[in-house]
Amino acid sequence: MNKRQLKFYFPIFVLPTFAAFCIGFIYPFLHGVYLSFCKFKTTSDATWVGIQNYIDAFQDPSFLHAFAFTAVFTVVSVVLINVLAFTVAHVLTGGIKGANAFRTVFFMPNLIGGVILGYIWQLIFNGILQNWSTNIKLNSTFGFWGLIILLCWQQIGYMMIIYISGLNSIPESLYEAAKVDGATKWQTLRKVTLPMMMPSITICTFLSLTNSFKLFDQNLALTAGEPGLQVGGETIYQTEMLALNIYNTFYQNANTRGVGQAKAVVFFLLVAVIGLAQLYFTRKREVQQ
Repeated sequence: MNKRQLKFYFPIFVLPTFAAFCIGFIYPFLHGVYLSFCKFKTTSDATWVGIQNYIDAFQDPSFLHAFAFTAVFTVVSVVLINVLAFTVAHVLTGGIKGANAFRTVFFMPNLIGGVILGYIWQLIFNGILQNWSTNIKLNSTFGFWGLIILLCWQQIGYMMIIYISGLNSIPESLYEAAKVDGATKWQTLRKVTLPMMMPSITICTFLSLTNSFKLFDQNLALTAGEPGLQVGGETIYQTEMLALNIYNTFYQNANTRGVGQAKAVVFFLLVAVIGLAQLYFTRKREVQQ
């Protein structure tokens, strides 16, 4: 097929997909942004209120607490997931016996749905915590670390596969040159392996960062935001993350759906800015093979 034919058939093949993208994503997104400036119970009775929804969102102490909790949770989970996934990948590419079986076992948790994982781990944690006459929903510290353990258990295997691919792509000649120069294992890891692994680190950091910020179903199933604490006449849920806070704002009270929509727009901008910033800074450290 020559260039002239490609130019002729290109719109024919692209138009259906582009139309589906506009109908399924662009229009709902833009309509959602519009609704964030409205008070509504259904999308057909929206009344323009300007930036009042955004003012109410940032004056909501539960939203600010959810943001702080999510930020701390994201930092801890991103570090743990990537360090542990890289460590496992490094061990499994070291020539140990049964490496393929271990890869399969570590990856399997990623195939289980988040809600199912949440309920499974709730049973496990509550079985352990009954010795202290408590459960995962009654203690915010246990709830925090329970979410960390759950997400690490689910995500490490997936990130491990990406790190294994990155490790296998490093030319063996670089390790041979480092060995000839008398580099120790630590020096080889720091000066050869990690710089050459930056593309994989960029991908895994981005995925673990966005997955942690957007965590919803595991949060809902494991703790549902509990325990609740009364602050100034309002209930602040101690383990409620941003996505769950937006969900509760939107569905628990029909009069605050505009505020929930404003929170969702802020949430989107937050994740987009942080994700793009992370990509920018980590890509600057990538080296060409």
